[in-house]
Parts: sequence; structure tokens; C-alpha cells
Amino acid sequence: MHGTLPPSGKSEAPGLALSLRLALREMRAGLRGFAVFVACIALGVAAITGVGSVARSLVSGITVQGRAILGGDLALSLIQREATPEELAVLARYGQVSRIATLRAMANAGEAGAVLVEAKAVGPTYPEVGAAVLDPPGDLQAELARRAEPGEVFGALADPTLFDRLGIAPGARLTVGSATFVLARRLASEPDKIAAGIGFGPRFLMSLDALRATGLVQPGSLVRWTYRLTLPQGAEGTARSPAAVAEALRTALPDEAAGWEIRTRDNADPRFKRDIERFTQFLTLVGLTALLVGGVGVANAVSAFVDRKRVSIGIMKSLGATGRRVVSIYLAQVLMIAMLGIALGLALGAAIPFVVAGAFARALPIPIEAVISPADLGLALLYGLLTALAFSLAPLGRAHAVPVSGLFRDRVAPDPHKAPLSYRIGTAASGLALVGLAVAAAYDKRIALYFVAAAGGAFVLLRLVALALMAVARRLPQAPTPLLRLAVANLHRPGALTPSLVLSLGLGITLLVTLATIDTSLRREIGRTLPERAPNFFFIDIPSAQAGEFRAFLAREAPGGAIESVPMMRGRITALNGVPVAEAKAAPNAAWVLDGDRGITFAADLPEGSTLVEGEWWQGDGAPGLVSLDAEIARGLGLSLGETITVNVLGRTLTARIANLRRIDWRRVGIGFVMVFSPATFAGAPHSELMTLTLPKGTAPEAEPRLLREAARLYPAVSSVRVKDALEAVDAIVSQLLFAIRAASSVALAASLLVLAGALAAGHRARLYDAVVLKTLGATRRWLLLAYLAEYGALGLATALFGILAGTAAGALVVSRVMRLDFTPDPAGAALSALVAVAVAVGLGLAGTWRILGQKPAPYLRSL
Repeated sequence: MHGTLPPSGKSEAPGLALSLRLALREMRAGLRGFAVFVACIALGVAAITGVGSVARSLVSGITVQGRAILGGDLALSLIQREATPEELAVLARYGQVSRIATLRAMANAGEAGAVLVEAKAVGPTYPEVGAAVLDPPGDLQAELARRAEPGEVFGALADPTLFDRLGIAPGARLTVGSATFVLARRLASEPDKIAAGIGFGPRFLMSLDALRATGLVQPGSLVRWTYRLTLPQGAEGTARSPAAVAEALRTALPDEAAGWEIRTRDNADPRFKRDIERFTQFLTLVGLTALLVGGVGVANAVSAFVDRKRVSIGIMKSLGATGRRVVSIYLAQVLMIAMLGIALGLALGAAIPFVVAGAFARALPIPIEAVISPADLGLALLYGLLTALAFSLAPLGRAHAVPVSGLFRDRVAPDPHKAPLSYRIGTAASGLALVGLAVAAAYDKRIALYFVAAAGGAFVLLRLVALALMAVARRLPQAPTPLLRLAVANLHRPGALTPSLVLSLGLGITLLVTLATIDTSLRREIGRTLPERAPNFFFIDIPSAQAGEFRAFLAREAPGGAIESVPMMRGRITALNGVPVAEAKAAPNAAWVLDGDRGITFAADLPEGSTLVEGEWWQGDGAPGLVSLDAEIARGLGLSLGETITVNVLGRTLTARIANLRRIDWRRVGIGFVMVFSPATFAGAPHSELMTLTLPKGTAPEAEPRLLREAARLYPAVSSVRVKDALEAVDAIVSQLLFAIRAASSVALAASLLVLAGALAAGHRARLYDAVVLKTLGATRRWLLLAYLAEYGALGLATALFGILAGTAAGALVVSRVMRLDFTPDPAGAALSALVAVAVAVGLGLAGTWRILGQKPAPYLRSL
């Protein structure tokens, strides 16, 4: 430190410049001791940047490829009815119009079986934008054309999954409704696949003429008609923007009266965007968890840094440097090192979307356009800086408070002085700023606040666990052997590693156990509980005129089976209390009800699985214009008894008054509707029936495919959903989500291990002097190793117990309150996760200790 300070009373440079100059001189010594610091910051920032950048790239992919996704510049859709000639004429004023129809149907391959398919009927110019890929290659329209054979025989294309499920090859024949199809080729991909959302069956592509021939289009059939509008091209792109045309069409085709849903290429799939935003928030919070866990490593590294610099700090103070000047020098150094970690994290995070686009673009269900987002980079930069400040100010403040004499005497244990109040206020302000940033940047502020509360609670509880463990160790009776006495003393002595190890290990174990319990509950719910509660089959789109006949068929084919039936229509909410849904503010847990069409029904009696919580149920058919809502959804929409909801059904708009609120047991997996109307509301309206069939226990496994095949043969217009197949589709989606969660959580676990390693490294100096003195007094390496094993084992077991309890509680909260499922504890999985974490902790501790035990005593005794 010679020559680093100016003579007293003569300032060679302003305060800030001098601090920066001295900090840069200190940096010449390298980053020794800051490897964990840099790694922790880099990991957390990379996770937050990567999650945000991948989400931005997915949204960008949807936006850039919006025309291909929609099949044009605009897409206008209707449910259960086609556009009238007058409406088509209005559309034709703005550009070229094409149409498609989508519905669920049964594809029957005879003895090979029958499966539910997502049928799509297209016109002669499909695809207007983009290209479909056939396997083997061929001309799409030629493959869909009617065959020159007797009878109604058409060509069709299907997703490879259909061929696999039925065990058939190209060239096979099957029937859909009343029409026969030849599957000449596989449909490898379609440009507008995601526009229809996620379905439970494979895609089945046919022509519009073929759809007419199936006989599936009947009054009340659940067919969605979509009209794609391609705008004329001017000298500099389209003559009018899609948004302007959409606004004009909303005036010419009033949404409230006609039931139109309009999307533009700039917002091709708002549902996907919202889902991406929600899931991004969750993964961002996981990344923030990694950053907060890493913050403990930052605090440990800064504490060790101040400890190593005690002589330099003492010299500077003895030469007249104030405590504030000393702190400013080392704070500048810490922030420069933090910026290095942040820069590494930003670079890694920015590269992630390009890696994902290159490696997984074909496997992703939505397009990805890799981009670098300055907004996400800036957000991650702020997170990193605030974390570094929040966790480094208090340790640095010790250098301000400790007198010169205390610094020189501090050889083994840290001094008892606390940071001055100003530094503690700065720490609190940085922490509050970090909390404010997390909440402000969140899609769902409520979830973000829950996260902040949980994170704060975890830090406080783990601190209390550490203090309790130290207090218990301090009050234990004297151990019978020197080995155990040393292990117990190490738990509570000044400078003990207990607080740091409990915090880092406890957070890691809690996260592991939480993930394990959520995984177990989801798997059990999907694999066993839901199938036990759910019926075996859902039968959709049963013509009301055939409902009695179809019920008799089910009773004959499945004697003893439980049959449930309700009328069903499709409707879209257009206004809440007279306010259009576009202007309504709905809570995130209820906003999905306003997205597109919903199934609705009418009933004279309270539906099974529902409990009346407010209001009275109507008598008999009730008065027209009464509706019953799910109570939780009503709260999310800001509705109460007596208020109104406007719904468009079959092209007609009706406004109903909320007569009562129900609580629906969604876990029953039976027939449940958010909206149930009084029967008088839809007297005489065309509708279809929805039936469920629950087979008796002990029914032979082969009975289900036989029933499915017979239903498809005798009632081709009825769509049969086998619950087992639907649950397999749900399980596949859940597996993908869990994989993403585990991948993001692995960053937090890696941060926990880094913090653990950093905490052990921070105690290296004290352990080194212990080992030297004890070896001088005759202790062997084996004896010291056993003493440290007892210490780390006690710490690990106590922390594991907390992690199991806290992780199980957190998992129960997520499963029961957020996912609304039954929680299933997993003691074996939780214990295994905790034991693995403890083994890793003990292994890391002993590995570091082994190096210490190999040091020769003489060099260190001479320096005492």
C-alpha cells in the first residue's frame, strides 16, 4: 500500500476519482477469492437473461411468422355457423378470402381401430402463405382431390401419429363420418399448425368438398369456420395495415351481433403470447432464486475479502484514511468484479436463444426467431447490480466500523463490530429496490409478491435455524471425547461456518424437495387419481335428435356403466356489465374464460359436482336470461350477483343476469361448465349433447377399443374422447413443462453448491490455523478428518430436516393452492433428495479440509 495515499490535508484527486484509482490498483492483484462471487452473479444473470430472451424470441417468431401462422394478413372465425353471403361480400371488399373448417371427428380404420382426430378442411388454394411438407413429397391439392372411384372416396393427409396409433401405412383407407378417405401420404408439417391451438388428436387434413360429404356439418355441430384475408400488396407493402382493416371490419361486422373473432398477423396467437408470459414469469422467478442464493455467496466472498484485507485496511486507517474512504475503495472494486460477472451472465444468457433455435427449433411447437433483447439485458443487469449491492454493503461496512487496533488483532475470528446504521439502511434500500423490480417486472404481481414473501421467509427461517443450532451446541453437556468436543465447538465458536452453510445448503435442499413433491403429486394425479375420478369416455357432438338412441347404445354395449348427459353449445363472452371484454380488466386466473369460445349448457337442476355458494337456484326451466357462474371465475372477472354477462351463441347475442354462484369441483374430471343457463334461455335452440361413460370396475381392457370402434361405425358424427389418450397427451405436455422447470432450477441448485463451496473456502484460514495447532499438539490427519466429518454431518442433518419440512410445505402450497390438485407427500423422494444434498455438502467440506490437513505446521507457526 506504499504510495497509495496522499499526504494528510493535500488531496491529489477528488474523492471518487481517488477511490477508483486505488480500487484499480488493488485489482492488479487479480480476482483471487472472487471466483465464487463472479460465478454466482453470472449464473443468476444468465438464467434471467436466457429465460427472457428465449421468451422474447418465441414471441418474435410468432410475430415474424404471423402471416404463415394465420394463413393470411387477418383471420376471422365463427363457431357453429358459416358466414352469410352478405358477410363474405364485406370481407371480399378488403382482399382475397379463403376459408378453412376445423372440428374434432372420429377416424375409423375398421379392425385397425378408431381414433379421435383434429380434422381440418381446406380450400383449393391452401396454403395461401407458407408451405406444407408431405412425406413422401407430393402435391397437396392433388392428394386431397376426390378419387375417380365409385362412391364418395377422397384423398386425405394425416399426421404421422395417426399412422403409428392405428398401425397403418400410406395407402390405407378409413372413414370419417359418411365419407371414405385414402391416406396416400403423411403430413409432416403445416404452416398454420399452432393457430388451432393444442389438440388431443392427430391432424387429419381434407378438402372442403370432402367435409360436406362426411355429413358432420349439421345445425349445432361444433365446427369452427375461419376466413383468412390476404390484403392486396401496394408499392410499399400492403395498401392498408391489418390493424386498420380489423378495425374497419369490427364496424362492418359488429362483433357483439355476429360472433366474429378477429386476429391480425401482428398478433397471430395472443393465447400463446399470454401463456409464454406466464411461464416466463415463473422461470424468471426461478432464475431470481438462483441470483438470491448466489447473493449469499456474494456476502461470503466480500466478508472473506475484507478479512484478507485487514492489514491493508489497518495501514490505510493508520495513515489517516476515513472509514468511508476505505469502504468506497473496496465497494468500487466489488462493483467492478460484479460487473464482470454480470457481463459474463449477459453474454451467456443472450446466447441461449440462438442455441435453442439451432438445436431445438424443429422440436418446438411454435416458431422461434432468435433475438437479442436490450430490455431483457437491461432488466438482468439491474437484478445483478442490486443483488451485488444488497449482499455486499453490510460486510463492507465492517471495515468502516472496526478500529485500527481491532484490525491488527483480528487473526482468526472476525471482529464483533457491526456495520454502521447507514450501511444497514443501504442494504435494506437495495433489497427493497430488488423486491420492487421483481414485482414491477412480473406478469402476475400476486405471484411475484408470494415469491418475495417466500424468499424472505426462507432467509429468516434458515437464519433462525442456524442460531438455534448454535445455541443448542453451546448448551450441550461436555462431550466425552476430544473429537466430539471439537466438532461441537466448531458449530458455535466465533466465526463458525454454521450460518453460511445452513443458509446455502438449506435453500438447495428446500428447492430439491419442493420440485420432487410437485413432480410426485402431478404424476400421481395424472397417472392414478384423475383416471380413478374421470369417466372412461367423453362423447362430443351428439346430435340432440340421436341422444336417446346413443344412450341406449351405450347401455347395451357397457351394461352397468354410468352414463351422464348434458346439452352443450359454444359461446363467447363479449361484455361484462355492458363493458366490452377488450376493455374489461380480469384477474390472471380468470382471463382465460374471455379467450375465444367456451362450452356452455343449460340445466333445470344444480349440476353434479357443483355446490351453491351464493344466490338461489331457479325452479324448473326458470326465467329466460338467467345464468349461474363459477364463484372463483366471477370474482376474477369482478362480477357479483345481479350483474350481467353478455354472450354470443350461434351468432345471436344475449345478456343474462347472474342468478347464483357455484363452486365447481374441477378435480372430479366429469362434466363441468363455467356458465350454466336456465333452460328457458335457449328454448328451441339447436344444440348437441355431451355424454360421459364410466365403465364398471373390472371391465376387460379390450372393451374400451371395441366400444370406440363400434361407436365410430354406427355413429360417425359423434366424436369419442378416450380419457386415457387425453391424459397421455396432458402427461406429455406436463413432462415438457417439468423439464423446463428442472433445467431452470438446476441453475439455482448450481448456485447453492457454489455458495456452499464459497462458504467452506471462506473458513479456510481459520481451519488452517486450527489444523496446524492441533497437529502440533499431536492430532493425526484421520482424527481431524473424523472431527470435521462429525461437524459437517450434524450441520447437514439439521439442515436436511428443515429442507424436508420447508420443501414439503412449499410443494403442498403450490400443488393445492396454485394448481388446485390433491397434494401427495413423497417422504422417500424428499429424504433421498435431502440425503444426496447432505452427501454433496459433506463431500465438499471434507475435500477442502483434506487439502488443509496436508499443510506443514512450521511455516504457519513462524508467522504467528
